[in-house]
Amino acid sequence: MNGIDYVDVGQGPVALFVHGVGTSSHLWRNVIAELRDERRCVAIDLPLHGGSASRDDLSIPALAEAVEELCDGLGLTEVDLVANDTGGAVAQVFAVRHRERLRTLTLTNCDVHTNTPPEAFKPTADLAARGELAPLTAAVLDQPELLAGTAYGDGYDKIDDPAGLVDAYLRPIFAKPDGGRAFERLLTSIDAKDMIAIEPQLTVLTVPTLVVWGTGDVFFDVSWARWLRDTIPGVREIVEIEGGRLFFPDERASELVPHLRRFWAQP
Repeated sequence: MNGIDYVDVGQGPVALFVHGVGTSSHLWRNVIAELRDERRCVAIDLPLHGGSASRDDLSIPALAEAVEELCDGLGLTEVDLVANDTGGAVAQVFAVRHRERLRTLTLTNCDVHTNTPPEAFKPTADLAARGELAPLTAAVLDQPELLAGTAYGDGYDKIDDPAGLVDAYLRPIFAKPDGGRAFERLLTSIDAKDMIAIEPQLTVLTVPTLVVWGTGDVFFDVSWARWLRDTIPGVREIVEIEGGRLFFPDERASELVPHLRRFWAQP
């Protein structure tokens, strides 16, 4: 699978989890801990993240191809796909390309349409475009409390283990050859044009879809959940997680899992 790493635990129907930029499969650990006794849980490390190698093309469509490669390599069909953050954009591209592989789709707070990247993230993307983000981040890798607070402070309500978060998310990226520069290239590859291009296919996407949205997210306002509902005919409902921030699937997994179970059990 060309340098793709992943978590694969449990038995039963397959739930496939996709994280976003600057995190890893580690984001889903608490969700998987609750589901592994009833599901085969597969969580990809997207290229450059976690244990996966980097690639020349790190655009959203290319990341969707990596998900396809994983599915091909593991023989995954009829999956329940769950995604967060940039992984939600990846999942939307994957869904319009491979409707036949999906049993259901669940989108949590994520890039949607023209909100790619979100306005609140653009200062970080601008740093990356100027080549300033990698050296700044590398300089504070050994100050996890500072780094976690600045890089992830808006995405979490409370970070209990800053060192663990940095070790799971950022250190694997910067440990790779030229990983910092690749990370900058990744951030500058996130482009709304890729999402605008799939809008016509989204308007005919009938895959049963659940939208679960934290209402306390500074990056992805709940209005984008409604955009998904109004655009994708397969959307069955929006569930709002009151005060939930971007990474609520990690922080408040116990609130997400019951909605997944209920949705997956629907005929």
